[in-house]
Amino acid sequence: MSQPVSKREKFFIALTVLLTVCLFIGGRSLPSVNAKGSGDASLLSELKTFTDVVSIVQRDYVREVESDDLVKGAIKGMLATLDPHSGYLDPEFYQDLQVQTKGEFGGLGIEITIKDGLLIVVSPMEGSPAAQAGIRAGDAIVKIEGKFTKEFSLVDAVKRLRGPKGSPITISIHRKGSADLIDVTIVRDIIQVKSVRHRMLADGFGYVRINQFMETTADDLTDALANLTQDSPEQSLRGLILDFRNNPGGLLTQAIRVSDLFLTEGVIVYTDGRVDSQKQKFFAHERGTQPDYPIIVLINGGSASASEIVSGAMKDHGRGLILGTQSFGKGSVQTITPLSNGGALTLTTALYYTKSGRSIQVKGVTPDIIMEQKLPEEEKQLQGKPSQSGLLREGDLPGAIENPDSKAPKNSMQKLNQTPTDSPELESLKLETIDLEELLEKDAQLARALDLLKTFTIFRGTKPVIEAIKESVKAEEKLSSGS
Repeated sequence: MSQPVSKREKFFIALTVLLTVCLFIGGRSLPSVNAKGSGDASLLSELKTFTDVVSIVQRDYVREVESDDLVKGAIKGMLATLDPHSGYLDPEFYQDLQVQTKGEFGGLGIEITIKDGLLIVVSPMEGSPAAQAGIRAGDAIVKIEGKFTKEFSLVDAVKRLRGPKGSPITISIHRKGSADLIDVTIVRDIIQVKSVRHRMLADGFGYVRINQFMETTADDLTDALANLTQDSPEQSLRGLILDFRNNPGGLLTQAIRVSDLFLTEGVIVYTDGRVDSQKQKFFAHERGTQPDYPIIVLINGGSASASEIVSGAMKDHGRGLILGTQSFGKGSVQTITPLSNGGALTLTTALYYTKSGRSIQVKGVTPDIIMEQKLPEEEKQLQGKPSQSGLLREGDLPGAIENPDSKAPKNSMQKLNQTPTDSPELESLKLETIDLEELLEKDAQLARALDLLKTFTIFRGTKPVIEAIKESVKAEEKLSSGS
């Protein structure tokens, strides 16, 4: 008489069948296993080691562990060894992510990443509970509700930070220049990310801030430009400031559509990966392009991914002048593949390249005019003397993919990005209603951009506008230095 099969035995039978199916028939054809390398074990041999470890854990661990938890943990660990942006999304988190791209979710409203096991704030979203509570880019979240975050995965941290509207959460942050942890209690809210905000600055010069690239961004931008044009003298814009500071990115399709609004032809961006399906080119079209008014694009260390694609396209096409500090340097493509359990796999499958063939990975976009933002007096007192050691860019993240255009060591590439992340003053302001003089006083980069736009009109028609303004800036710098 046969013995009943235990729960553990059933698990190993199912796992063996699953691995065999994946190896030999899978939904997609898998690369052939190379067992001929010197000293290299075959994939099947490595899988045997994996099942041995699972068996020992199931048999000897201090408490009983669910088999699905072990498999999920193994998947997460495997993906974590690849790069900072590949990972496993459990069903609940994947559903939340789909909701977020539509512009609404419950939580604090911060963009976070992981560095050296610490949760680091890339940027708070404009008008969010986190921004209103004073959370800043660069803050390290050391505790969430009293629990240390050192061992949290990014997915785990986001799940803990999110919650129903009206529920409070206490986080403990470490801020550079502060000796002690700072406890901040934040009341969660429904985060309705307003992708595009705009206002008229003066005399036909418009300002548009894009906070994140979501499903409606290009359409919202088109409406904003139409409103600005309507409010301009003679129904035409004299110039435009596009603000991508602390914009963490978003949907590639929207970055392409936004770029296409200002470009008439040529490559906007292209992707290159190991698989042929990841080699794609995206082009601009004349149809629907905005008039050829001068544009200045504002970026900083919090400008990442989709915002870097648009900035890079504007720079390579000579369509806009880039002002600010070095961008984040997130130049990789993540493909999300839904899984049968309702979750998904997010996997880095390609790198972005600008029209000129430059990769923005790690290096980011270098402004035509480098200008750091002045910090408010109270923040200067808190932070003390600025230091390069606490800055965070893509190249600082563990496992970050190196830039394919550079043979320099990774540390050298990090130095290219070591420009302080600017304080997001505009995030706490009511952009549409604040007095213009007060706005420009609080935001030196914006004030400088407006001055340069006014200078554009002087040079317009004499030579290419971008080159003319660069020459003007160089001449101004020589005069100020006394040379």
